[in-house]
Amino acid sequence: MLRLAWRRSTSRKSVEPARLLTAVYFGADSPKQNSGDHIRCLRQTPHLSSNRPPLLHSQPACYLSMASGGETPPFIPHRHTNRLAKERSPYLLQHAHNPVDWYPWGQDAFDKAKNEDKPIFLSVGYSTCHWCHVMERESFEDEEIGKVLSDNFVCIKVDREERPDVDKVYMTFVQATSGGGGWPMSVWLTPDLRPFIGGTYFPPRDQGRRPGLKTVLNRIMEQWLNNRPALESTGEKILEALKTGTSIAANAGEGPPLASDVANRCFQQLAHSYEEEYGGFRDAPKFPTPVNLMFLMSYWSVNRSTSEGVEALQMALHTLRMMALGGIHDHVAQGFHRYSTDSSWHVPHFEKMLYDQAQLAVAYITASQVSGEQLFADVAKGILLYVSRDLSDKSGGFYSAEDADSVPASGGPKKREGAFCVWTASEVRELLPDVVEGATGVATQADIFMHHYGVKEQGNVAPEQDPHGELQGQNVLIVRYSVELTAAHFGISVKKVTELMSSARAKMAEVRKSRPRPHLDTKMLASWNGLMLSAYARVGAVLGDKALLERAVQAGKFLKEHLWDAERQTILRSCYRGDQMEVQQISPPISGFLDDYAFVICGLLDLYEATLQLEWLEWAEEMQHKQDVMFWDDKGRGYFCSDPSDSSVLLQLKEDQDGAEPSANSVSASNLLRLSQYTGRQEWLQRSQQLLAAFSDRLSRVPIALPEMVRALMAQHYTLKQIVICGQRGAPDTTSLLAAVNSLFLPYKVLMHIDGSADSFLCQRLPVLSSMSQQGGVATAYVCQDFTCSLPVTDPQELHRLLLDMSMETQAE
Repeated sequence: MLRLAWRRSTSRKSVEPARLLTAVYFGADSPKQNSGDHIRCLRQTPHLSSNRPPLLHSQPACYLSMASGGETPPFIPHRHTNRLAKERSPYLLQHAHNPVDWYPWGQDAFDKAKNEDKPIFLSVGYSTCHWCHVMERESFEDEEIGKVLSDNFVCIKVDREERPDVDKVYMTFVQATSGGGGWPMSVWLTPDLRPFIGGTYFPPRDQGRRPGLKTVLNRIMEQWLNNRPALESTGEKILEALKTGTSIAANAGEGPPLASDVANRCFQQLAHSYEEEYGGFRDAPKFPTPVNLMFLMSYWSVNRSTSEGVEALQMALHTLRMMALGGIHDHVAQGFHRYSTDSSWHVPHFEKMLYDQAQLAVAYITASQVSGEQLFADVAKGILLYVSRDLSDKSGGFYSAEDADSVPASGGPKKREGAFCVWTASEVRELLPDVVEGATGVATQADIFMHHYGVKEQGNVAPEQDPHGELQGQNVLIVRYSVELTAAHFGISVKKVTELMSSARAKMAEVRKSRPRPHLDTKMLASWNGLMLSAYARVGAVLGDKALLERAVQAGKFLKEHLWDAERQTILRSCYRGDQMEVQQISPPISGFLDDYAFVICGLLDLYEATLQLEWLEWAEEMQHKQDVMFWDDKGRGYFCSDPSDSSVLLQLKEDQDGAEPSANSVSASNLLRLSQYTGRQEWLQRSQQLLAAFSDRLSRVPIALPEMVRALMAQHYTLKQIVICGQRGAPDTTSLLAAVNSLFLPYKVLMHIDGSADSFLCQRLPVLSSMSQQGGVATAYVCQDFTCSLPVTDPQELHRLLLDMSMETQAE
């Protein structure tokens, strides 16, 4: 739609210079990524600093530690140091010693471009992006290219995770004008920030018919001098077309679309794209897409007696099971890699992202509620074990990501993808040499392990999955046989195989500790911490695991202490781990975007339901008020992703896709509905309906793009039920009733707790709760709709049956 709008709005003559350049640029075989799996749009506040160092300079005496991990000696002289050395973003610090006069996004760079009348070169990426590393090493460390960039352009480097608002605007432009997108993203702008040329990765020099970055820069300089009016005019027209093409608004008097129709269409579209053999929703590459899996399980919950409902559940559980068995799942150190390069979930892109861990933990614990299978609960808990061990700051916050690349244990300066995770057959044999007593033949522990996990002497990665030859002779662990089949093959018991595999994985985990670790992005983002807060709260509640719930509370306290500006009552986007392991903030800090508010509010609501501590519910209400003030579109309905008053953001966007992360509007639709139940505020119920109406066209035509929002629409349709527990928090009888609630997947409910205090937060906002009390002096549950309640229940098993009946009634609706 965007490309069509652009073509209609520009004449062939005016667009010719841009078309000439883009034809040259996009002929390159640049790495592209599924934008729906990555792109977000959020709120932006200019990141300014009065403490900028002078223009790029050589500093042969300057000694600074590298930002890319601990594998480099701590003190190495650098020929160059630029102003990015003053930043805290790990991605920006990775470019602090390029021979490029880099600026961070902000007024200093904008002023320089205007004062010197130079075009801007905007480079966007993130610290665990493989191709970002490649372009930094090949192009931005090149002295000649650095000089061309610094002399002729104002060069701005942006961490897309710090500034997703900037990333989203220019990625929208790149996608509209090229048909693809990805990182690193390279965009050239006028001094007033309007884009006129864009692309992704460029090699430093020409490669056959592929132009190198030096050639591209020279051609842009030539066009800027000789055809500048045409370039500026083209950029302006494209921008105007994008403003029209990306507009999302509700028509006057329009309500949300019919939930059942939208949900059925979403299911059909997912079923059409489903890959039956290994699960997932495309052949290759395959992304986890937890938003799809959560929709399918929610769809089943209200269609469980239909063939469509059964099929939806099968699709979700089969996908989750195959992912858990596949190489995308780290069988040694837990957690999940970013995506699989093949259709069988075997060979992953080895990067690990916090947002994947958070959403997959919730999806797996939900699958355990639905199916009763211990496998799913074990995987969910394993994910959180990985996060607690490897992505957690002592302050309670969570780090953003681990890189795919690291230095091989065998040594050498060059990093390789997956080096930290893969194994040779000889390594396995050396580590697991013991003969297993009773096994058929003379089988060692290595023999059994290699059979079970598909380890081959020559390696188990096909050449087509290893285009750069980095995994030759290496093995990515993937479960090839069930424990039962492996036991039968070697003539030993299932229990013995289970013990042997557990022992082997523990030994391999110890070996991993001695390997050079991948780079760790220690940036802590409010939005992703909100997602992980939900994960710990929900998994902890279902498992009744006090340690997980304590970790969830610690995460909530971290958010309030380090990412909440109490004076201004606003959330902050990010904070950082300092050199002394302290939490640091840049000055001024980056204000939070829409998804920071939405994801944290959702996390707080989940934390309240898991702990019954009212302070989290009160904070969620306070934060929702602020979100409404900052981002709500009074005219078109729905929330803007970034602050509409920010003049440096050229497009005011409303994210209309649930991808690698759910869109903030999708989450907000559910948050508003839940909060209306907790607070009695009908205006939040109405606002949720207005938001859904704004996305009505998208929901009706392509609901597969917004499965999380479809879940919110279904919650509106089926009306949330209230489950009210009266009893003393932490008492055994209260805990037993809560365990009955948490054992079931109940997507259309809110959980409340009262302890008899008439002046509590909930009783003040919902006076009807004051009439509910314990029966016979023991904890009592009430199951209600619009606070018309069933008879009180004190027996956990009876409550369990009542909730199952409630689920069946919801299905009948």
